[in-house]
Amino acid sequence: MTHEEQRIWLIKQLLNERAEYHCYQIPDDEQGQKNLLRALMNVRMPDPISEEILAIQDEYLTEETIRGGITDIVDLKPCAIDDRLYLWQGDITTLKVDAITNPANAAMLGCFQPLHNCADNIIGSKSGIRLRLRCNDYMCRQAAVHGRNYQEPTGHAMITPGYNLPAKYILHTVGPIVQGRLTKEHEHLLASCYTSCLNLAAENNLESIAFCCISTGVFMFPNQRAAEIAVKTVRNWFDETGSQMKIIFNVYKDLDLGIYRELLY
Repeated sequence: MTHEEQRIWLIKQLLNERAEYHCYQIPDDEQGQKNLLRALMNVRMPDPISEEILAIQDEYLTEETIRGGITDIVDLKPCAIDDRLYLWQGDITTLKVDAITNPANAAMLGCFQPLHNCADNIIGSKSGIRLRLRCNDYMCRQAAVHGRNYQEPTGHAMITPGYNLPAKYILHTVGPIVQGRLTKEHEHLLASCYTSCLNLAAENNLESIAFCCISTGVFMFPNQRAAEIAVKTVRNWFDETGSQMKIIFNVYKDLDLGIYRELLY
């Protein structure tokens, strides 16, 4: 199959999974097809799926990743204050590093809202169906130990393969949700997200991480304070461990780029 044929084939397979989807027409245009495929992946529950579908999906998404462009950490210039620290603006899913962070929610199954523009959704869409299946396995194991209503605690982290991303792994962490006044507990939990990811990366012998701006989106953590905590926590961890791990502070908004420049340059 050509790349385009793979996309149509995958759409048909996912549409055939649910009777209520049989009324959907596959768009004629490329972007419409890509949006439909992504939406179907977004809403798909972590149900069993054939290895044939997963194999074709992996071929398709890997090619999409290549066509979208990849930024390798070896091509980035570190910050002058510390050659282990980097600042980069762009799509975290295009970074070739050992691990990227995913700002997950407590259910740890990704974003189910079709085409939502949050990092959790984008990471899940580009990584593929295997990611939700892997996260579901993790949550089922946790529920068997802690009870059926288990939710991943804020400030913790867990690791999965990156699957079809340039990154080898994904570090999933649940950031604090700020509703109303920012508290010391919010700040402590955000710092814990960074420390948990760093410790987990070290346990798995990873040499580089790209951190997104955890909790600053829909979780409403103030951007300036979040950046201050992120940089301080990473530098304190360096002091405590002596690690030579390379850390990219990945930003998407110009606002965050300006804040991190003030902190790192």
